[in-house]
Amino acid sequence: MPTPLSREALIEAFHSYGRPRQDWRIGGEFERFLLHGDGGAVSYEEPRGVRWVLEQLQARHGWTPTLEEGRPIGLTGGGGSITLEPGGQVELSGAPHRSLRAMAEEAWRIEGQLIGVLGGPNGDHVWAALGMRPYGSVADVPWMPKSRYRVMRDYLPGRGELALTMMKSTTSFQANYDYADEADCAAKVGLLASLSPLFTAIFANSPIQGGRETGYASTRAHVWTRTDPDRTGFPAALRGAYSHEAWVDYLLDVPMMFLMHGEDYVSAEGRSFRQWMEAGIDGVFPGWEDWALHQTSVFPEVRIKHTLEIRGTDAVSHPLSIAGIALWTGLLHDPVGLDEATLLAADFCRQGTPEERLALAARDGLGAETDREWADWAAELVEIADRALARSMPADRSLIEPLREQIASGESPAAAVVRLFREDPRPEVFLPRVAYRPAAPVVLALSSVS
Repeated sequence: MPTPLSREALIEAFHSYGRPRQDWRIGGEFERFLLHGDGGAVSYEEPRGVRWVLEQLQARHGWTPTLEEGRPIGLTGGGGSITLEPGGQVELSGAPHRSLRAMAEEAWRIEGQLIGVLGGPNGDHVWAALGMRPYGSVADVPWMPKSRYRVMRDYLPGRGELALTMMKSTTSFQANYDYADEADCAAKVGLLASLSPLFTAIFANSPIQGGRETGYASTRAHVWTRTDPDRTGFPAALRGAYSHEAWVDYLLDVPMMFLMHGEDYVSAEGRSFRQWMEAGIDGVFPGWEDWALHQTSVFPEVRIKHTLEIRGTDAVSHPLSIAGIALWTGLLHDPVGLDEATLLAADFCRQGTPEERLALAARDGLGAETDREWADWAAELVEIADRALARSMPADRSLIEPLREQIASGESPAAAVVRLFREDPRPEVFLPRVAYRPAAPVVLALSSVS
């Protein structure tokens, strides 16, 4: 029988995750909605539905399917993956790369494959990068056939009234970064957690839901605050000085949603991982695979595993999402940039509690104002990151330019979305204006108006 896990072993594992600076990589994740031309959700089994898209990508481009109950629920290839979110949102997760440009080129290539499968601009489906599904009700969105989601849809509504909206109708872009050791991790976690509301404001891009304006620049961010207070937002481990010990204790005590029984996900019935580790369940104790699975079931603004995951931003156009990852890379890969941004974050954090700042970001985006306009905070942060990229990654420095242009407008992307929607809210008119256009490299139409 394997030796049972212990708190000390889990903490020691986190101490082993650090990597020397020369081995640091950058990983990007990009979620997209697949919609019918009338704004309706695309189901898994329908003709030219989600399953068909996965099978076409496999046949045309050599992806390897990930199967559950004999059906493809994802794809892998070249160190990256394509996975499905609960409501059919498609997530592109690239391989880790040394440079921003290599990461961006990989994402452009994969997004080009997605567009090609649906026949380019004349296809009958639409790929859209918005933080919130713009049309239809949550109840009308079909579930993807993943057993993990069956457990989550039973558990989460008891924790937050908008949990199913989060699962079925939100998308984001994210990034993953290495860290050197616990001290480096702590400095970066502190910075990212402090500035998370500002990142939400900069990339706010979800002002439409159910065919109506919501009054939020980032409806997605608001929805996440009504999902599950145990596993979202800013847990105690992200407040104050971070330590691996505090993070492990948070993970040990947050209620588990599920565990694996054979090849099936089953309810954990509210037990904590600490309880399972110390007392077992029906004589069974968890192993390292169970611990890894549990870590995927918490969704704070910053998540720490083998890498740091930045999570609190709406899906936006490809050039703007790459620019956002360039921003974070400048701040995290250059020590001077990290120090300068930390000083800025200390001033920014005087603007209320993290929850108050996040609520303001969700409502007003870059139009938020406390004792200083948030667009000014954002502009200063971009300048810090630009100087940092000039030192650490000069060949990729230009990739931050779309973000500089966005912030110079004083608006979040949501403002442009609202203008387009007010001009003509009909799905057949609005959606093509925020959908992919074929180009080299691939860009979103929205990038020309944001």
